[in-house]
This record gives sequence, structure tokens and C-alpha cells, in this order.
Amino acid sequence: MAQRWLDEDQQQTWRAWLSVSELLPRALDAQLQRDAGISHAAYIVLAMLSEAPDRSRRMSDLARRSNQSQSRLSHTVARLEERGWVRRQRPAEDGRGNLAVLTDAGWDVVQKLAPGHVDAVREALFAPLTGEQTRVLGDAFRAVLDRLDPDRSLRFQEGDELPR
Repeated sequence: MAQRWLDEDQQQTWRAWLSVSELLPRALDAQLQRDAGISHAAYIVLAMLSEAPDRSRRMSDLARRSNQSQSRLSHTVARLEERGWVRRQRPAEDGRGNLAVLTDAGWDVVQKLAPGHVDAVREALFAPLTGEQTRVLGDAFRAVLDRLDPDRSLRFQEGDELPR
């Protein structure tokens, strides 16, 4: 059986993706470290909480929305708790699991950081692209997502809040 390799276009696209998937988070981390001393992963947690009803989410839901394992999220939330930006509490409706709740101090941090973060995303990802390239890139990402997450359980859904 002959081995099927990536063709030249696929190989170049794959290698470009590998580089972007490493360099983009690094650029966003650098901006957030500079502006607030936090990682992009921590900012996503703050953003997901800031856009939730009552600025709170179940930890399991927050893990999915922030693309973190339960263990990693627990560590991230612990660091945010140390800063007074998040607190954990039991849900009033059933008392099972934990909620992560954005504090007023955490809300202030999100409001302060969001404009700079949006600028960093725009500069790193969208500034080099034309409008048509942005549309094509979005279409391509959605096609890959449809293959990787056919039941749509692991991605943002229509109506979900997105990190800014």
C-alpha cells in the first residue's frame, strides 16, 4: 500500500497553521502579560464570566467555553481568586458542583483590558487580511470545526457569548 503524503499546498498550509497556532497565542499572552500580568487563558475565563448572566458559570461549563480541562481551569480560577477577581460558590438552585463568579474587581479588570485585547487580536490576526480573506478564513475554520465537532458540543454555539 502506497503512503499518501500531504500535497505541496496542504503541506504549506499545515506548516503555516502550526506556526500561527503557536505564535498567535504567544502574541496575545504578551499583550495581556504586559497590561495585567495574566495569561490569555486567564483572560478568556474572565471574559466568559463577564458575559454570563449574573457574571457566573458552572465550572464544567466554564471549562468547555474556555477550552480548558477541569484541572487546568481549577488552577486558573485559583490564581484569579488570589487576585480577588473571581470567587467560587455553590449554586443556589441545586448545590452541586461549583460556580465561578466574577467579582466587581474582576469586572473592572475586564473593562480595562478588553480594548487593548481587541486591538491585539485585530492587529495580529485581521490586519494582514483583506475582508475577503477574513471571510474565507472563517468559512475554512467552520468547515474544519464541522469535521472535528460534528455534534457541535465542543464549540461556541449561535447565541453563545464570545471572548472579545
